[in-house]
Amino acid sequence: MKNTNQITVAVVQQSCSDNKQDNLEKTATAIKSCKQQGAQLILLQELHATRYFCQNEDFSQFSLAETIPGETTNFLSCLSKEHQVIIVGSLFEKRAEGIFHNTAVVFDNDGSLAGTYRKMHIPDDPGYYEKFYFTGGDAMHHNINGFQPIKTSIGNLGVLVCWDQWFPEAARLMALSGANLLLYPTAIGWDPSDDKTLKTNQQTAWQITQRAHAIANHLPVIVTNRVGFEADPSGVTAGIDFWGSSFITGPQGEILAQASIDETILTATIDLASTGKLRQTWPFLRDRRIDAYQGLLNRYND
Repeated sequence: MKNTNQITVAVVQQSCSDNKQDNLEKTATAIKSCKQQGAQLILLQELHATRYFCQNEDFSQFSLAETIPGETTNFLSCLSKEHQVIIVGSLFEKRAEGIFHNTAVVFDNDGSLAGTYRKMHIPDDPGYYEKFYFTGGDAMHHNINGFQPIKTSIGNLGVLVCWDQWFPEAARLMALSGANLLLYPTAIGWDPSDDKTLKTNQQTAWQITQRAHAIANHLPVIVTNRVGFEADPSGVTAGIDFWGSSFITGPQGEILAQASIDETILTATIDLASTGKLRQTWPFLRDRRIDAYQGLLNRYND
């Protein structure tokens, strides 16, 4: 008898050009390949239809924003229905005039929109000027916290986006709201001028923190990142070398699949039943001192 707790997941790691249609066609080809490899759930990288346009502040880039439903969501919905797979995509959302988000969209395996997640933590650093473009997601929306898993036919997906991956609070709140998996579509890379040691330390920290979220919450973690060099259109910075290195872990942070810096597809089979077993053995949620954590609500405890 087939174990219904076991699911095959896949990530698509790709480079992106200035041609949106080419990017989407590359994604469509990759999704077809994922399905052929048995994938039931496919995670695409952050802002996969375009280059990472946040390297500088440019009002003309707002023309890339689109509504939901819109071109990209219709495209992903059709692919989801055609291949009968769950797809987690990413886009620059125009919610209303003057309100834009970095938004993940989830399509169930019948092509229906299962839900959306609007990136909560918005960076503002050299080469990553996201606060210029994106409003953070709502902390509470219709009395539901912003870190809410999206229900699908194979489980509840705790979708978080890039900068969110550094914050243990985000992963924990997804776990406390019933997430079965944590997923992180990402666009992160090196400053080409950084030395080798700094690059290694940055990438290592990036992976360790996400593996720690898996361990602390006993949830599988799926991460995908883009690859390739993308120049800064303004010429102010040296651009970004996106380091790829997408990976899939089990609920103890064990690496099930790991990519290099090339365009690729990763697949792995994970057992959702492992979470319950581990939480009995390592009862982190049981032993949380919720009566003693009030200090977490302060910016800093002076």
